[in-house]
Amino acid sequence: MARPVGSITRGTTAHNRLRRADRWIAAVHGGLLRAAERPLVVDLGYGASHATTLELFDRLRRIRPDVEVTGIEIDPARVALAKPYERPGLSFALGGFELPVARPPVLVRAFNVLRQYGEAEAWHYWDVLRGALAPGGVLVEGTCSEVGHRAVWVGLSREGPRTLTFSARFDAFERPSDLADRLPKTLIHRNVPGERIHAFLRDFDRAWAVSAPYGAHGARQRWLAAVTALSGSWPVPRHPPLGGTARWRLGELTLPWAAVAP
Repeated sequence: MARPVGSITRGTTAHNRLRRADRWIAAVHGGLLRAAERPLVVDLGYGASHATTLELFDRLRRIRPDVEVTGIEIDPARVALAKPYERPGLSFALGGFELPVARPPVLVRAFNVLRQYGEAEAWHYWDVLRGALAPGGVLVEGTCSEVGHRAVWVGLSREGPRTLTFSARFDAFERPSDLADRLPKTLIHRNVPGERIHAFLRDFDRAWAVSAPYGAHGARQRWLAAVTALSGSWPVPRHPPLGGTARWRLGELTLPWAAVAP
């Protein structure tokens, strides 16, 4: 067997750490899973515990009862620990960015795996993973805090990045730009004056400040007011599945990638 492509991560994980991303995947890409023939989903770099892969499997099975999920890890010891938890439709395999699976996946979730790479390498591995997707498939690549209370992820098709999503618990930040430390590697060093991601976070902070009076009714109402204000100058989707009050109430905001692309 060829050596897996990539480097071992710290492996930090926790139960429900990726719940926010899983909820978004189910809402935004549930139709993709329902329509796919023999859908295969890959959880790339699941870490020292199989917990988040099992959670993804359970959540997606509610949408598509015959979906198959494969957790892939570059560390043989982590794969060995996960193997006893395999069941019909859920498997674990040794590998990396080359995705050693039997057929192209319709969806790949890759969280906290690109933090250790440089920007050029991150773009490269985006290309590698996009090229491995089934037609119409999706890559969801992102980063979250240790317990998942703050997260940012990118949705990519085979053609390239399509969306950027911010998601946080309302008690996990003081202002929206606190989520900047969770930006994807392709953007995190671009958060400087003159770059669009910097302008967006600056405007989000301003909208948050202007919406402070709504905080008397709770942080959720303040978030809703801030996102509504922001949507006047940024292309924030206002309708499902990517936008609208139902998504914003979760502490979530999605933008077209083109709005912040470097």
